Amino acid sequence: MTAGVPRVYLVTDRRATNGRPLAEVVARALEGAGGHASSVAVQLREKDLDARSLLNLARDLRAVTAAWGARLFVNDRVDVALAAGADGVHLGGGALAPLEIRPLAPHLQLAASTHSAAEVIRHGDAGWLSFVVFGPVFETPSKRPFGPPLGLPALRDACTAGLPVLAIGGLDGERARACRAAGASGVAVIRAVLAADDPGRAMGSFFGAIEST
Repeated sequence: MTAGVPRVYLVTDRRATNGRPLAEVVARALEGAGGHASSVAVQLREKDLDARSLLNLARDLRAVTAAWGARLFVNDRVDVALAAGADGVHLGGGALAPLEIRPLAPHLQLAASTHSAAEVIRHGDAGWLSFVVFGPVFETPSKRPFGPPLGLPALRDACTAGLPVLAIGGLDGERARACRAAGASGVAVIRAVLAADDPGRAMGSFFGAIEST
Protein backbone atom coordinates (compact mmCIF):
# COMPACT_ATOMS: atom_id res chain seq x y z
CA MET A 1 0.00 0.00 0.00
CA THR A 2 1.14 3.54 -0.81
CA ALA A 3 -0.07 6.39 1.37
CA GLY A 4 -1.23 9.69 -0.03
CA VAL A 5 -3.64 10.78 -2.72
CA PRO A 6 -4.08 8.58 -5.82
CA ARG A 7 -3.43 10.17 -9.18
CA VAL A 8 -5.91 7.85 -10.88
CA TYR A 9 -8.90 6.41 -9.01
CA LEU A 10 -10.41 3.51 -10.95
CA VAL A 11 -14.06 3.08 -9.97
CA THR A 12 -15.47 -0.34 -10.79
CA ASP A 13 -18.54 -1.24 -12.80
CA ARG A 14 -18.46 -4.91 -13.73
CA ARG A 15 -21.12 -4.28 -16.39
CA ALA A 16 -18.76 -1.96 -18.27
CA THR A 17 -16.06 -4.54 -19.02
CA ASN A 18 -17.68 -5.97 -22.18
CA GLY A 19 -18.06 -9.39 -20.61
CA ARG A 20 -14.50 -9.66 -19.31
CA PRO A 21 -13.89 -10.57 -15.65
CA LEU A 22 -13.53 -7.41 -13.59
CA ALA A 23 -10.37 -8.52 -11.80
CA GLU A 24 -8.75 -9.34 -15.15
CA VAL A 25 -9.55 -5.91 -16.56
CA VAL A 26 -8.25 -4.18 -13.42
CA ALA A 27 -5.04 -6.22 -13.62
CA ARG A 28 -4.53 -5.16 -17.24
CA ALA A 29 -5.14 -1.53 -16.30
CA LEU A 30 -2.57 -1.68 -13.51
CA GLU A 31 -0.08 -3.34 -15.82
CA GLY A 32 -0.57 -0.44 -18.22
CA ALA A 33 0.11 2.04 -15.42
CA GLY A 34 3.60 0.59 -15.18
CA GLY A 35 5.76 2.52 -12.75
CA HIS A 36 2.75 4.65 -11.80
CA ALA A 37 0.74 1.66 -10.48
CA SER A 38 1.42 2.64 -6.87
CA SER A 39 -0.36 5.94 -7.63
CA VAL A 40 -3.56 4.10 -8.55
CA ALA A 41 -6.41 3.29 -6.18
CA VAL A 42 -9.32 1.05 -7.12
CA GLN A 43 -12.76 1.71 -5.67
CA LEU A 44 -14.94 -1.39 -5.55
CA ARG A 45 -18.40 0.02 -6.25
CA GLU A 46 -20.90 -2.77 -7.00
CA LYS A 47 -23.91 -1.68 -4.98
CA ASP A 48 -26.22 -4.48 -6.13
CA LEU A 49 -24.10 -7.35 -4.81
CA ASP A 50 -24.90 -9.12 -1.56
CA ALA A 51 -22.28 -9.10 1.17
CA ARG A 52 -20.78 -12.50 0.35
CA SER A 53 -20.48 -11.80 -3.38
CA LEU A 54 -19.03 -8.36 -2.68
CA LEU A 55 -16.48 -9.82 -0.28
CA ASN A 56 -15.40 -12.46 -2.79
CA LEU A 57 -14.90 -9.79 -5.43
CA ALA A 58 -13.09 -7.56 -2.94
CA ARG A 59 -10.65 -10.37 -2.16
CA ASP A 60 -10.00 -10.92 -5.86
CA LEU A 61 -9.29 -7.22 -6.31
CA ARG A 62 -7.17 -7.12 -3.15
CA ALA A 63 -4.91 -9.78 -4.64
CA VAL A 64 -4.62 -7.85 -7.90
CA THR A 65 -4.00 -4.45 -6.33
CA ALA A 66 -1.50 -5.87 -3.84
CA ALA A 67 0.48 -7.44 -6.66
CA TRP A 68 0.93 -4.01 -8.26
CA GLY A 69 1.30 -1.93 -5.09
CA ALA A 70 -2.03 -0.16 -5.70
CA ARG A 71 -4.66 0.61 -3.08
CA LEU A 72 -8.17 -0.80 -2.72
CA PHE A 73 -11.16 1.14 -1.41
CA VAL A 74 -14.59 -0.39 -0.85
CA ASN A 75 -17.68 1.72 -1.39
CA ASP A 76 -19.68 2.21 1.85
CA ARG A 77 -19.08 -1.26 3.35
CA VAL A 78 -16.66 -0.98 6.26
CA ASP A 79 -17.21 -4.65 7.14
CA VAL A 80 -16.22 -5.82 3.66
CA ALA A 81 -13.22 -3.49 3.59
CA LEU A 82 -11.96 -4.91 6.88
CA ALA A 83 -12.60 -8.53 5.91
CA ALA A 84 -10.83 -8.13 2.57
CA GLY A 85 -7.85 -6.24 3.97
CA ALA A 86 -8.64 -3.14 1.92
CA ASP A 87 -6.87 0.18 2.39
CA GLY A 88 -9.88 2.42 2.65
CA VAL A 89 -13.60 3.08 2.45
CA HIS A 90 -15.30 5.41 0.02
CA LEU A 91 -18.29 7.06 1.66
CA GLY A 92 -21.53 7.34 -0.27
CA GLY A 93 -24.99 8.43 0.76
CA GLY A 94 -25.75 5.27 2.75
CA ALA A 95 -22.44 4.96 4.54
CA LEU A 96 -21.64 5.48 8.18
CA ALA A 97 -20.29 8.90 9.08
CA PRO A 98 -16.49 9.23 9.39
CA LEU A 99 -16.89 9.81 13.12
CA GLU A 100 -18.58 6.40 13.38
CA ILE A 101 -16.01 4.61 11.23
CA ARG A 102 -12.86 5.80 12.98
CA PRO A 103 -13.34 3.73 16.18
CA LEU A 104 -14.07 0.63 14.07
CA ALA A 105 -11.20 1.01 11.64
CA PRO A 106 -8.68 3.67 12.64
CA HIS A 107 -6.19 2.50 10.01
CA LEU A 108 -8.48 2.84 6.98
CA GLN A 109 -8.24 5.83 4.67
CA LEU A 110 -11.54 7.60 4.07
CA ALA A 111 -12.72 9.30 0.89
CA ALA A 112 -16.08 10.67 -0.23
CA SER A 113 -17.96 11.83 -3.30
CA THR A 114 -18.86 15.52 -3.50
CA HIS A 115 -20.89 17.66 -5.88
CA SER A 116 -20.18 21.21 -4.71
CA ALA A 117 -17.38 23.30 -3.28
CA ALA A 118 -19.48 23.70 -0.10
CA GLU A 119 -19.39 19.93 0.45
CA VAL A 120 -15.62 19.90 0.00
CA ILE A 121 -15.26 22.74 2.51
CA ARG A 122 -17.45 20.91 5.02
CA HIS A 123 -15.39 17.73 4.74
CA GLY A 124 -12.17 19.70 4.95
CA ASP A 125 -13.28 21.44 8.12
CA ALA A 126 -14.17 18.07 9.71
CA GLY A 127 -10.69 16.75 8.98
CA TRP A 128 -11.57 13.06 8.52
CA LEU A 129 -10.97 12.46 4.82
CA SER A 130 -7.82 11.81 2.81
CA PHE A 131 -9.37 13.12 -0.41
CA VAL A 132 -12.69 13.71 -2.17
CA VAL A 133 -14.02 12.94 -5.63
CA PHE A 134 -15.75 15.90 -7.28
CA GLY A 135 -18.13 15.87 -10.20
CA PRO A 136 -19.45 15.28 -12.67
CA VAL A 137 -17.18 17.84 -14.27
CA PHE A 138 -18.24 16.92 -17.81
CA GLU A 139 -21.28 15.15 -19.24
CA THR A 140 -21.30 11.40 -18.66
CA PRO A 141 -24.13 8.82 -18.58
CA SER A 142 -23.00 7.27 -15.28
CA LYS A 143 -23.33 10.58 -13.42
CA ARG A 144 -26.61 11.92 -14.87
CA PRO A 145 -28.51 11.12 -11.62
CA PHE A 146 -26.31 13.72 -9.90
CA GLY A 147 -27.41 16.51 -12.21
CA PRO A 148 -25.83 18.45 -15.08
CA PRO A 149 -22.06 18.70 -15.42
CA LEU A 150 -20.51 21.15 -13.00
CA GLY A 151 -17.73 22.39 -15.28
CA LEU A 152 -14.15 23.46 -14.77
CA PRO A 153 -14.91 26.72 -12.86
CA ALA A 154 -16.74 24.73 -10.15
CA LEU A 155 -13.85 22.25 -10.02
CA ARG A 156 -11.42 25.13 -9.64
CA ASP A 157 -13.43 26.45 -6.68
CA ALA A 158 -13.55 22.99 -5.07
CA CYS A 159 -9.79 22.63 -5.40
CA THR A 160 -9.26 25.71 -3.22
CA ALA A 161 -11.40 24.32 -0.39
CA GLY A 162 -8.67 22.60 1.60
CA LEU A 163 -8.82 18.93 0.56
CA PRO A 164 -7.17 17.03 -2.31
CA VAL A 165 -9.75 16.72 -5.09
CA LEU A 166 -10.05 14.07 -7.80
CA ALA A 167 -12.15 15.07 -10.81
CA ILE A 168 -14.71 12.66 -12.25
CA GLY A 169 -17.18 12.72 -15.13
CA GLY A 170 -16.71 12.35 -18.87
CA LEU A 171 -12.92 12.40 -18.80
CA ASP A 172 -10.50 11.64 -21.60
CA GLY A 173 -6.85 12.60 -21.82
CA GLU A 174 -7.44 16.20 -22.87
CA ARG A 175 -10.10 16.76 -20.24
CA ALA A 176 -7.96 15.10 -17.57
CA ARG A 177 -5.17 17.54 -18.43
CA ALA A 178 -7.61 20.44 -18.09
CA CYS A 179 -8.74 19.17 -14.68
CA ARG A 180 -5.16 19.01 -13.47
CA ALA A 181 -4.61 22.56 -14.71
CA ALA A 182 -7.70 23.60 -12.71
CA GLY A 183 -6.07 22.28 -9.53
CA ALA A 184 -7.24 18.66 -9.27
CA SER A 185 -4.80 16.29 -7.61
CA GLY A 186 -5.85 13.51 -9.97
CA VAL A 187 -8.77 11.97 -11.81
CA ALA A 188 -11.37 9.27 -11.22
CA VAL A 189 -12.44 7.13 -14.17
CA ILE A 190 -14.86 4.29 -14.89
CA ARG A 191 -15.77 3.33 -18.46
CA ALA A 192 -12.85 5.15 -20.06
CA VAL A 193 -10.62 2.38 -18.72
CA LEU A 194 -12.96 -0.54 -17.94
CA ALA A 195 -14.69 -0.51 -21.34
CA ALA A 196 -11.56 0.12 -23.38
CA ASP A 197 -10.39 -2.56 -25.78
CA ASP A 198 -6.97 -2.21 -24.16
CA PRO A 199 -7.43 -1.17 -20.49
CA GLY A 200 -3.69 -0.95 -19.96
CA ARG A 201 -3.20 1.46 -22.81
CA ALA A 202 -6.17 3.52 -21.62
CA MET A 203 -4.73 3.73 -18.11
CA GLY A 204 -1.32 4.65 -19.45
CA SER A 205 -2.84 7.44 -21.54
CA PHE A 206 -4.36 9.04 -18.44
CA PHE A 207 -1.01 9.07 -16.69
CA GLY A 208 0.56 10.50 -19.82
CA ALA A 209 -2.01 13.30 -19.75
CA ILE A 210 -1.92 14.22 -16.08
CA GLU A 211 1.83 13.83 -15.62
CA SER A 212 2.46 16.25 -18.48
CA THR A 213 0.52 19.04 -16.77
